[in-house]
Amino acid sequence: MSEYRIQGATGEWEVVIGLEVHAQITSKAKLFSGAATDFGAEPNSQVSLVDAAMPGMLPVLNGECVRQAVRTGMAIEAQINAWSRFDRKNYFYADLPQGYQISQLYHPIVGEGRLMISLDEKDADAETKEIGIERIHIEQDAGKLMHDQHPTQSYVDLNRSGVALMEIVSKPDMRSPAEAGAYVKKLRSILRYVGSCDGNMEEGSMRADVNVSVRKPGDAFGTRTETKNVNSVRYVMQTIEIEANRQVDVLEAGGTIVQETRLFDPDKNETRSMRSKEDAHDYRYFPDPDLLPLVLDDQFLADCRASLPELPDAKRRRYEGDLGLTAYAAAVLTAEAETARWFEALMEACGDQAMAKAASNWLISDLFGALNRLGMDIEDSPVSPAQGAELLKLVADGTLSGSLAKQVFEIMLETGDDPAKIVEEKGLKQTSDTGAIESVIAGILDANAEKVAQYKDGKEALFGFFVGQTMKAMQGKANPQVVNELLKKALA
Repeated sequence: MSEYRIQGATGEWEVVIGLEVHAQITSKAKLFSGAATDFGAEPNSQVSLVDAAMPGMLPVLNGECVRQAVRTGMAIEAQINAWSRFDRKNYFYADLPQGYQISQLYHPIVGEGRLMISLDEKDADAETKEIGIERIHIEQDAGKLMHDQHPTQSYVDLNRSGVALMEIVSKPDMRSPAEAGAYVKKLRSILRYVGSCDGNMEEGSMRADVNVSVRKPGDAFGTRTETKNVNSVRYVMQTIEIEANRQVDVLEAGGTIVQETRLFDPDKNETRSMRSKEDAHDYRYFPDPDLLPLVLDDQFLADCRASLPELPDAKRRRYEGDLGLTAYAAAVLTAEAETARWFEALMEACGDQAMAKAASNWLISDLFGALNRLGMDIEDSPVSPAQGAELLKLVADGTLSGSLAKQVFEIMLETGDDPAKIVEEKGLKQTSDTGAIESVIAGILDANAEKVAQYKDGKEALFGFFVGQTMKAMQGKANPQVVNELLKKALA
């Protein structure tokens, strides 16, 4: 798809990329306890006895987390494993009170799947690429160490301890920062459509561990490094570029790449070594003795599949095929689940599929432009889909011209009033009264006799001048089509 190469002193190098995305599962409770998971809560205010690993506490699996993981697997066309098992990953750290993390190493709930990406979703003819997904497993998050609260001590916040995560592990199929960026965007979009994760990377509910290695094109895979907890699409792309170039420099200087865990520092624009990379045997994995294997029946799986919404790729094809939208418009409208839902509500309120192009143009140009200006998201729009549909209908039936509709829209943004009310109160209704328009045209032609003569002598570009003068005289309220017809007749 993308011929991304690093030019080194010894020739070209190819980058090999795999991503492990940690997505916080949408649930009001943690994976094995009933503690809340609200973002921004006071430290240690959402910690149950299970999360704090008090003696005698036993985990109880949250069924909603299982359901969301299965639905996510189905959305990426993955193998759903009806039998899966939880394992203990043993290590000691201050933010892990149990001394182990409950995860699924050997028998994950979701097996192999795939994700189709495009470097330009807005181009119908853009090349696509399939990225393999190796697995999705469920695991609990650890707590967090806070190093900036005291000059000599670190504090521990256990609010995230036990929060349910899906770890979505890709195959090493990406070959450029752009492909990795497209993969994260597409995965985030699907998670938000499905409703299994809110995708808020800035809040830490979705983050990526970035695996990077380099090789001469056609050679075997090189030694990889893993850069932990990268929390934006832009940072994922930066991490790959920086780390790949670092590895090339090391190899060309005669050094070797160490398999290790690294950290991305956006302020210094570098990756730094954290620790040597552990293998599975270092964690002494074994089946969790407190949890039975997870067995999913056919009815549960059928219910999960039936609950899936129309996903972005299918929705985009429908918008292009059934509604006749351009590839660009369809891509913009389906990129985010919230935008697609708003457009669907707008079309439902319009009640006419033939209005799809006008509706999409208005949403993408007028509404998005206004929201960007106001610094708002579409969920916070001061104009509702029903009000947007009412405005579009007033244009379609000739009550409003395009310019008058823009005036009404600005007032809607300020007041929240319905367009029909604004039209009535402000007297903004478009007129198609031929008598009134003919009278204005006659006055303009009399006042511009010289230009009339020039027009009749062949200077046809002046026609636009007469249209403009007529619309100005009628304060933009004249029906442009009627104005054009009557002017042609008067100038004939």
